Amino acid sequence: MVLRECEPLTRDGRQAMYGDSEVMRRRAAELRAQGADLRTLADRLVASTEGAGRTGRVAAALDERLRIRAGRLREAAGRHDDAAEALTAHRREVDRLKEAIADTERRATQLLAQTDATGPTPPPGHRDWLTLDLPGL
Repeated sequence: MVLRECEPLTRDGRQAMYGDSEVMRRRAAELRAQGADLRTLADRLVASTEGAGRTGRVAAALDERLRIRAGRLREAAGRHDDAAEALTAHRREVDRLKEAIADTERRATQLLAQTDATGPTPPPGHRDWLTLDLPGL
């Protein structure tokens, strides 16, 4: 199996950055939609067994297997929902950290401009802004 780097794009064609909220929002929506599709499939599967009018031991065994399969589909749908919720929680945390980074970067930039101080600073938007140690920050 060959693995390759992917460069996901946002809707407007820009390259997505790590922690891109829009990408995570879309993926969570996709996971929820897939979960709904799995539930629909499970419901159709059960409905097909109930309306078939089959009788006998073989029919009963088949119906039971289809009900088990439908249960597994519903379990998978639940896992999709759980994954969507986890991704949404992660996105919220990423958004919170990005806001904290932007706030710290803005305050540090203002502080450095007021004091005419210079020094190494992290690149714009980098998480190292969260651990930057500047007097007065």
